[in-house]
Amino acid sequence: MRAGDDADSLDQATQQFMAARPQIFGIAYRILGSAAEAEDIVQEAWMRWQNTDRTDIHEPTAFLTTITTRLAINFAQSARVRRESYVGPWLPEPVDTRADPQLGAERAEALELGILLLLEKLNPVERAAYILREAFDYPYKQIADMLETSEANTRQLVSRARKHLSAERKGTVSSETHRRLLEAFVAAAQTGSLAELEHILTEDVVSYADGGGMRGASKIPVVGRTHVSKYLAAFAPRFWPRAEIRWVEANGMPAVLVSAEGHPVALLSVDVSERGVERIMWVMNPAKLEPYVASLDR
Repeated sequence: MRAGDDADSLDQATQQFMAARPQIFGIAYRILGSAAEAEDIVQEAWMRWQNTDRTDIHEPTAFLTTITTRLAINFAQSARVRRESYVGPWLPEPVDTRADPQLGAERAEALELGILLLLEKLNPVERAAYILREAFDYPYKQIADMLETSEANTRQLVSRARKHLSAERKGTVSSETHRRLLEAFVAAAQTGSLAELEHILTEDVVSYADGGGMRGASKIPVVGRTHVSKYLAAFAPRFWPRAEIRWVEANGMPAVLVSAEGHPVALLSVDVSERGVERIMWVMNPAKLEPYVASLDR
């Protein structure tokens, strides 16, 4: 093969990879809950794609999806051990979805921070099967080939994931209702009003603060309406008077970026149902917060 042929082949491989990139990043991100880790997986997929004999590959995106899924599953299995030693609650890394509301998928499924947090409780193979089916609309047979299992087992994997999510979630609401509940929550949190907080929060609400061990972030989830309300009321006088808030979008849903003296300190998002606020998520770890904030200004 002549040098020119090599260049043409690499150009074509690059074009095919870039066409598939939004999708494979979206898959890796949903499986791992981390944009940084997803980027590592995408880079590994690119290296493998360059070094593959592409002569007989007729569907590059399907091939790259298979590579990415398997790499992400392997990474997730080792990440589980690391997250068990994570200091404090672990939350998914937020992403700015304004440019790509569905993050490379057919549907904007398995993208909200609350859903990614629930998916983390599944084993990586169940997670991957659910994501490929519900977000990317792959046929069961193709998912089975990617996961190197049977079609019947793939259906069971997706079914178990659906049952887990439906048991944990209390139903969805419109984006308008979500925004309204978040606004009401922020207003109540700022005043520290126990009555208003208890009116908005569900009985079994959970508040997670992911600080990665940083000072000021709760090392354990706060559970239950009474405990969460008192917790929020206690730190309201210290936290909110110096805070500046900016309404943003994270993972397809409204969120609030909280800054102090011009420096971002937390991304606040909530998981809601018709009952009220079900989960409160404070992303405070700078390693997760700073890349998200940088994306807002691009």
